[in-house]
Amino acid sequence: MKASEIRDLSHDERIRKLNELKEGLFNLRFQHGIGQLETPNKMMVNKREIARIKTIVREYELTKKDKE
Repeated sequence: MKASEIRDLSHDERIRKLNELKEGLFNLRFQHGIGQLETPNKMMVNKREIARIKTIVREYELTKKDKE
């Protein structure tokens, strides 16, 4: 998911997507631990998406604070 696509989402949708990705990362780590993960690259991609969403959520919070 691109940053522009994330910015188009509402704040609640971003938080929901972040929680889904965190849950997915947990499942990937579990699969990796028991040796069932076929492509470890999925973990890296998932971590990057989490970081991307967290960055945009933080930007939103800072701009919202500045407007107050």
